Amino acid sequence: MPTRIRLQRHGKKNQPFYHIVVADGRVPRDGKFIEKLGTYNPLTNPATIELNVERAAEWIGNGAQPSETARRILSYKGVLLKHHLQVGVNKGAISQEQADVKFNEWLQAKEAKIANAKSENDNKLRNVKKDRLEAEKKHNETIAAAVAAKRKAAAEAEAAAKAEAEAANAEEAPAAEEAPAAE
Repeated sequence: MPTRIRLQRHGKKNQPFYHIVVADGRVPRDGKFIEKLGTYNPLTNPATIELNVERAAEWIGNGAQPSETARRILSYKGVLLKHHLQVGVNKGAISQEQADVKFNEWLQAKEAKIANAKSENDNKLRNVKKDRLEAEKKHNETIAAAVAAKRKAAAEAEAAAKAEAEAANAEEAPAAEEAPAAE
């Protein structure tokens, strides 16, 4: 029975979520599986991967072949490195303690790199929001200035119209008073 480590798709349309499973290579993608090793969520940034590294390394050691995507995920989480170190232990090239130390050093460096990337991503998002807010403030200020200019122009036009009306009324009022006196 050729076993494969592959992804099993779950989730709604346009919202994929995967289970990382060990299955017979002959069954359908979302069919029966032998063991669930973890989950993979590609929608988060960085992608969320929960994986049982020990069991995955054991399955690789037993001959399970990962799919291309599963191989990348296993490599990212260090399963292939762990398997490589275990082969060295089995051959007697290094001791189990040395293999564990090497794997833990790699794991700590990887976690630091991921944390750094996550903080950079958060800072970038924060800066984008800040820039958008500043651009919106500038835009609002220009709109407010344009509205104030329109109001000022309207007030000046209204004052000019009132002045003209008063001037017209002032000219008509004396003329109207003189006309009845002449009669």
